[in-house]
Amino acid sequence: MQRPVGEQLRNWRERRRLSQLDLALSAEISTRHLSFLENGRSQPSRDMVLRLGERLEVPLRERNRLLLAAGYAPVFPETPLPDVGAALDAVRHLLAGHEPYPAVVVDRNWDLVESNSGIALLTDLADPALLEPPANVLRIALHPRGLAPHVINLGQWRAELLGRLRRQVEITGDPDLAGLLTEVSGYPCDDPVDEAPAGSVFVPVRLRRGDAELTLLSVVATFGTALDVTLAELVIESFYPADAATREVLTRSA
Repeated sequence: MQRPVGEQLRNWRERRRLSQLDLALSAEISTRHLSFLENGRSQPSRDMVLRLGERLEVPLRERNRLLLAAGYAPVFPETPLPDVGAALDAVRHLLAGHEPYPAVVVDRNWDLVESNSGIALLTDLADPALLEPPANVLRIALHPRGLAPHVINLGQWRAELLGRLRRQVEITGDPDLAGLLTEVSGYPCDDPVDEAPAGSVFVPVRLRRGDAELTLLSVVATFGTALDVTLAELVIESFYPADAATREVLTRSA
């Protein structure tokens, strides 16, 4: 059952740890008006829903839900991935240009959307069953039949991935992501270390592959100006060698 828009707005405000005064000042409305909107005594206009959603940094998918709850049509399109045209071409160009280093594109649920040939250096360490569509990169990374047994600093890397997922759950309030967090948090991990060494500027993933040890750092990118739900939820993660030995292995693998 869909909750009233006022209740949803209040939940988003509380999720962002804002007082009514904070949000009212940001949205340039009175606290009295905001209170009436939250308790259902006033019905927000379409523009007010959009304004509050923007001030609360509500993801586009959830802004559409706020509009529906208020009785308005969604304004942010959700284009099927094959139909996003130039944006998908740009993503594929980025992936190809990153080779021989690994790169992936994942959706809101961390399901694999696209990858380049370099990712095989990682995925061929995992149980093929985990790679069956829809392949979830968090399961591949942390499952005991995935990359986890090959990760030397599993505790550190696991803490970093779970932290990212936890922040995503806080931002979106998505119950499916909360379920994924519960699942992957329950995977076994014998490495109690969950912090990077003092002085570190990033958390690498250190993989044991045969006789070689690979140390990779990752860079995450998104479409910063997306007005389409599908594009706004895509994440591009590119891996780079963190030392000369890893660079040599990746280059040779090409």
